[in-house]
Amino acid sequence: MPSWVAPPAAARTPVPAAAGGAVAGTAPTSLPVLPTPPTPAPPAIDPQVARELKRQVAAELHQQLTKMTNATPGLEIDRATRRQRGRALIEEVVARWSDAYAQTHGAAPTREQDRALAEAVYDLLFRAGRLQPYLDDPEIENILINGCDDVWVSRVHQPLKQVPPVADSDAELIELLQDLARQHGGGERSLNTASPTLALRLEGGMRLQAMTEVTPRPYVAIRRHRVASATLADMVQLGTVDSTLAAFLAAAIRARKNVMITGTQGVGKTSMLRAMAAEIPPDERIGTLESEFELWLHTLGHLRQVVPMEAREGNGERIDGKAAGELSIGELIPAALRMTLSRIIVGEVRSGEVVPMLRVMTNGEGGSMCTLHARGPHMVVDRIAELCLEYGSHMTDTLAYRLTANAVDLIVHVSMVDETAVGGRRHRFVSHVLEVTGLGENGRPALNTVFGPRPDLGEPRGVPHTPPNCLDDLRRAGFDAGLLQSAYGSWQAPLSLRIGGVR
Repeated sequence: MPSWVAPPAAARTPVPAAAGGAVAGTAPTSLPVLPTPPTPAPPAIDPQVARELKRQVAAELHQQLTKMTNATPGLEIDRATRRQRGRALIEEVVARWSDAYAQTHGAAPTREQDRALAEAVYDLLFRAGRLQPYLDDPEIENILINGCDDVWVSRVHQPLKQVPPVADSDAELIELLQDLARQHGGGERSLNTASPTLALRLEGGMRLQAMTEVTPRPYVAIRRHRVASATLADMVQLGTVDSTLAAFLAAAIRARKNVMITGTQGVGKTSMLRAMAAEIPPDERIGTLESEFELWLHTLGHLRQVVPMEAREGNGERIDGKAAGELSIGELIPAALRMTLSRIIVGEVRSGEVVPMLRVMTNGEGGSMCTLHARGPHMVVDRIAELCLEYGSHMTDTLAYRLTANAVDLIVHVSMVDETAVGGRRHRFVSHVLEVTGLGENGRPALNTVFGPRPDLGEPRGVPHTPPNCLDDLRRAGFDAGLLQSAYGSWQAPLSLRIGGVR
């Protein structure tokens, strides 16, 4: 057997037939029960062989594509054509290697082994190499890499678990990340000494963030949005909201209220934003602005007039303190306003772009949305002020508070209770909906808790508290105000937790 192929698993020990297994009215049979044959594991391949063949294919593919473009000036070769030709070259190169191996070792690899090697080369050239099996696993939510040989994954409702390495060296891991950056196709993205961080989207909508040079080893975090095309009805099924809160949020979108969705990392802010966007009338013209595409509203099919915009990283060279070629979300907003958009949706507000976003909310027709990182709902106002201060030296707390009070109508806070460490599950839910009702004491925005938890009932999820000042607007948009009369909302029982209630 070739040395690069893993040995077969040992055969199972036959299990004797259980006593009393004869059918009533018939004589017991003496035939043994045959064991179920084990499912063969995919052949293991030598990563060094796969990398060498990948380099050969890459060189031959480059030569072929260069000849094509030289023969037909102006020809643009799309990704599908590149991959089709690459697949054919991979089959040829693997066949040549297999023949050479047979001559050297006296035994040829099997067809399954050749196929496994070809897939490994294809993954290295066009996909994510040894990372790909984790990206293909729909149960994996997070992949954390702390150097090539320290890899962890978290699956749905399970704690972190260490898994085999994704590269044989940190240098190979960086090469893989650089290949992914070249495949990205959206602006100039790279990972090197001049550009020590890398942020990009992967196939399937996953988001990757990598760092090197500024860390002792390459560090990578990959997040998957498991709810790809969510609606508020889906959020009800998942337990994120109840039907009362879903009806309230749907009416808020129809009534063109400006909404900020807040929470910590990984709680489901983007999924909630996507679900609320599904309530926008399909013929409205909207714009989405993101650092990497995650919302995918322009591909889901519900909205027919979407202008998707993605920020662009610079190429490492700095001019006047800014990376050459860089286009931030804040710089894209003025251009977006000239695209005849009725709403603007920002995937995530992280810095000074919060100021143009708040101005859009103040001056536009309403109905714009964004997400914002904040640990608690009552921290959101100060978090907005902090980001406003990054906009420029002329910004003050007072101005930031005034912008917030004039721009934001509702704050929807998403929380998570993670009980996987004690044998439970991760509970993600909307815990608060706060209404911004103008300026209050000390010049700060006044907040009205429309939905919130009920500690006295052991309920951490958002249930009705105080009717909003904008209730008439919501009623005109079809909301049944009688739904707010129930102190329990539409939940059948308080959230079942293994430990305690509200935290």
